[in-house]
Amino acid sequence: MNGQDFIRDLPRTEAGSVSRNPVRQLGIDAILWSALIVVVIYGLFVLYSAVEKDSEALFGQLLRICLGLALMVAAAQLRPGFYLRVTPALYLFGTALLGAVLLFGVEVNGSRRWLDVFGLMRFQPSEFMKIAVPLMVAWHFHDKPMSPSFKELVIAVGLVALPVAGIVMQPDLGTGILVAAGGAGVILLAGLSGRWILYGLLALAAAAPALWFTLQEYQQRRILTLFNPEQDPLGAGWNIIQSTTALGSGGLFGKGLHNGTQSQLNFLPESQTDFIMAVLGEELGFAGVAALLVLYMVIVVRGLVIAEQATYTFGKLVAGALTLVFFVYFFVNIAMVAGLLPVVGVPLPLVSYGGTSAITLLLGFGIIMSICNHKSW
Repeated sequence: MNGQDFIRDLPRTEAGSVSRNPVRQLGIDAILWSALIVVVIYGLFVLYSAVEKDSEALFGQLLRICLGLALMVAAAQLRPGFYLRVTPALYLFGTALLGAVLLFGVEVNGSRRWLDVFGLMRFQPSEFMKIAVPLMVAWHFHDKPMSPSFKELVIAVGLVALPVAGIVMQPDLGTGILVAAGGAGVILLAGLSGRWILYGLLALAAAAPALWFTLQEYQQRRILTLFNPEQDPLGAGWNIIQSTTALGSGGLFGKGLHNGTQSQLNFLPESQTDFIMAVLGEELGFAGVAALLVLYMVIVVRGLVIAEQATYTFGKLVAGALTLVFFVYFFVNIAMVAGLLPVVGVPLPLVSYGGTSAITLLLGFGIIMSICNHKSW
């Protein structure tokens, strides 16, 4: 082979020239990367207002975001076959950590969700399961024909139910919903027939009365408050009333960053975490909310396109499920802030203050990019 043949056989952007695009060389999907970066920057501006110009809190969030982006780039370099091989170990490790939380976890505000590592750091193992559960269910289905049998379906449901039960016992209903959504997404993408979907909905409806009594008292109160928040305006209804007031007062273009009354005067609870969308709506208005939703939908559509273009079952299932988790993430948060769903403690992805959720999400997008970058094992 002469030199000219060697150059012609290499990937290139132009005839006779080797691609030197650093983004492409890193295996980063340009559309997904660009949308994520814009959301992160947008989120930092909103967060700076929500934390009342606390530069230390903003710097800490920036460091966590940078760590998440670094992990995303690193995850994109690994071949999907690597994730397939390590998935069972990751799932078992994560499930063991959930058990450790119930036994030795740190209790904060009545919830036992965190593990303390020698007093140096705290982390929330349930966040890790947002990735481990979809990977495990995809691992279960990857070598099986589409439209799973009853036996395969029961096994898949068990793989999802075990960690979800551990998370709900902490109690952490919001994270439990997201983990369940990731596992359910894989089951649906595996070719679940409409008959089984109907049976599942009927079973859920029949079990609803029994499930009600498994909820904590404060969780039951949140659900009842959804239908009539004015019944307890200074108690259980306070969050919904204040968040909808903030959203509605923003109008079309908002009051401007740092000029919101509900958030800056501390009427809005958890303004930097679960209810940061209300801060955004009050200070940047409908236009600001719409801009964020457009960015979110770009991410979702790109993730689904990557799933559809994957040439192997494991890649399709994982990319589709992780994208679904992201969609459920922001859908539940926005619906919660708007008073359409009960308050379940789900942050706004890549915008709310907090490191574990942002790092986990970005790691998940790194796996999606790996699937996009590697067309084979």
